Amino acid sequence: MRNLRLFSSLLLLLLPAMGYAQSVASGSDLTQIVVTSLVVLFLIIIVMLVANSFMKVEAQSMGVSKTGQGFGILPSMDQLFAKDLPRGVDKNDVHFLRQGFDLNLQGDAEKRVIPRVGKTYAVKPTNFIGMSPIPKVEPEVGSTVLAGDVLFFDKKNPDVKYVAPVSGEVIEINRGEKRSIASIVILADKEISHKKHNAPALTGGRQAIVDFMLEAGVWPMLRQRPYNVVAKPTDVPKSIFVSTFDSAPLAPDLSFVVQGRDAAFQIGLDVLNALTPGDVNLGLDGSANSAKAFSQAKGVKKHYFRGQHPAGNVGIHIHHVDPVSADQVVWTVGVQDVITIGQLFLDGTYDATRYVAVTGAELKNPAYAKTYIGAKVSDLLEDQVTSDAGNIRIISGDVLSGQKVGADDYLNFYDDQLTELEEGDYYELFGWLLPIAPRPSTSGTFPNILYGDYKFKADTNSHGEKRAFVLTGHYEKVLPMDVLPQELMKAIMANDFERMEGLGIYELVEEDVAICEFTCVSKQPLQSILREGLDVMREQG
Repeated sequence: MRNLRLFSSLLLLLLPAMGYAQSVASGSDLTQIVVTSLVVLFLIIIVMLVANSFMKVEAQSMGVSKTGQGFGILPSMDQLFAKDLPRGVDKNDVHFLRQGFDLNLQGDAEKRVIPRVGKTYAVKPTNFIGMSPIPKVEPEVGSTVLAGDVLFFDKKNPDVKYVAPVSGEVIEINRGEKRSIASIVILADKEISHKKHNAPALTGGRQAIVDFMLEAGVWPMLRQRPYNVVAKPTDVPKSIFVSTFDSAPLAPDLSFVVQGRDAAFQIGLDVLNALTPGDVNLGLDGSANSAKAFSQAKGVKKHYFRGQHPAGNVGIHIHHVDPVSADQVVWTVGVQDVITIGQLFLDGTYDATRYVAVTGAELKNPAYAKTYIGAKVSDLLEDQVTSDAGNIRIISGDVLSGQKVGADDYLNFYDDQLTELEEGDYYELFGWLLPIAPRPSTSGTFPNILYGDYKFKADTNSHGEKRAFVLTGHYEKVLPMDVLPQELMKAIMANDFERMEGLGIYELVEEDVAICEFTCVSKQPLQSILREGLDVMREQG
């Protein structure tokens, strides 16, 4: 597309000269001038494009740039017309992502904090991919625990401890199918008491830090790509990634969340630096000013990303900065997890405080709730649901990749967002044909481009049933990665291991293809399909 624009621009510049030639020449002379001009123009374009490509390749080979972005004699359209970049950021430092799609929904969380100290909290083993269905549970019902005391561990990997987010009494050990452990529920104390640890010095060696993090219970906050599983303590990642902004619908503003916790965040980054011989990579928003804790962070490499969702996904950052493979892993950590790790090394306590964005159009005053990991959903929604709200769905996470939960359920371990959405339990006759209310859509049938920043009130209706899985090219328009998602999904469904690997399955997790699932005209459950493929590849070793 950029080359076509360049050709058109040069052709427009040449038209006046051709008009002048027409006024002074005729017949065969005019034909000769036109043909010669077009040939010269074509040769100039070829030379410029080849030179541009060679400069990018040279930049990559010299290690100046992993992608070649920002190098070349031809600026990209994004670089040429980039506006409103963050303070002190050069356009050559920004990854401009052309693919993506933003769902502008009603119900953003206001930047104010409401204390939500609930009565009960839970940790759910099912939140940790690959864990045994029946882990070893340490406390019994009726026993008391401190925040940071061990609740359970995986029998296959006993070194990784999963600990209590709050102090109090263990009142329930709930079981699911085949007696699997579904959740461990704690009735919290009014004043939270913490187990005390003696943190090692960061100069004391990597193994001492690893052992301490395992014992203190913060290790599950480190996740590994590929597969998005809890990191293996015996692995050494080639790099670690932290995304400081979330582009998902109604996602929390992490620059707001980190305020007042700058010191713990920086210490957390220092700890991560001790865990890898490579870089700790910080992904920052290329379209807005970030909090000082992010923009002035030390000991990290900063990478700016600008574009529509999923620009904030850490998987997108990994793909463009330091891609993974089967035998080259990277680790990822959430911003609030980095803060918890840093706080542990600051004062020796496991501080599971979380600022959760409670969002949705069905709420009275969407805001941020200050609570702890595993908060009860009904506590977060207390006095928030409007009186005229109909049948609603509660989602732990965002509307694209979150999980449906009930009011008596608990927030998932890695989630810092709770979303309410109206159920789409209705049929729409000839919805594609009749004039209907505006809705978020990538289809040209809806003139959404005319609505600007209009915020839609969406529901869960998929507006169609599952149908033939045909190639459409829709996924590639919203996924800013050099993979072929539709071909990959078909390879997974066919259980073709070699094609799955060759098509880039190691680079993806569910949240990366969630936007593809939203745009899917075949209504395929792409996230479920991808997880099946990832589990198969992980089991194959």
